[in-house]
Amino acid sequence: MEGIGRRRIFLMRHGHVDYFNPDLTDPRQAELTEEGRAQASAAAQALSEQPFDIAISSGLKRTHDTAQIILDGHRDPPELEAHLGLEEIKSGFLRVGSREELAARLAFCFDDADADDARFLPDGETFKSVEARVTQAIEDIVLDRAWRTALIVAHEGVNRVILGWACGGGLKTVSAFEQDLCCVNVIDIDVTPTEPAAGDRADNSKPLQIERIILKAVNVTPYDYLKEGLPRTSLEHLFGVDFGGVRPR
Repeated sequence: MEGIGRRRIFLMRHGHVDYFNPDLTDPRQAELTEEGRAQASAAAQALSEQPFDIAISSGLKRTHDTAQIILDGHRDPPELEAHLGLEEIKSGFLRVGSREELAARLAFCFDDADADDARFLPDGETFKSVEARVTQAIEDIVLDRAWRTALIVAHEGVNRVILGWACGGGLKTVSAFEQDLCCVNVIDIDVTPTEPAAGDRADNSKPLQIERIILKAVNVTPYDYLKEGLPRTSLEHLFGVDFGGVRPR
């Protein structure tokens, strides 16, 4: 059967955007800055010799444009698709007294993601619903078609959930998976034909199954491989603060 065996996903986060641009009325429509385009160009150079069979973004402009910069460096790239199941976590609304308070709320929001009814800010999407949505999306991509290498460009929260799924730790592990802007993760997935249990009929709707998942690389940043210029978390960098590992009150 075509596509059986080991598949490789190059999972990326989008490049830098300015969520505080005064002209931005909808954060979902945030676009790459010049810094973000430079980050994507560095990744494109690093991946220029890597062919892709499929390429998928979340459909939001920042992931679409990051993926397109990667593909523009290829001679015969696949058509870029969108999968809405990979959209970033839907946040709620929060009234805060300062930029630092908002930064703290966001910077530590993944720490208790596995708690009952934990959400990405009050009234936002629950982490459990995010996990269900994102793992369904990634499993659909892995099992619903034949391919060997895939480029997927998504978001920090989404990527953390995918990495938690890949390592088998689920939401309990997502706080450990930092995702710097325009980083690259490499995930190998062994796919085999579905074998029904004794006495069961084969499920023809799912002819493939995931045999095992291997994390080959996590949070690689081609524009700064050794992280010399990245001492902060991505959210600390975004807000221009440095908590030094200490959770603010």
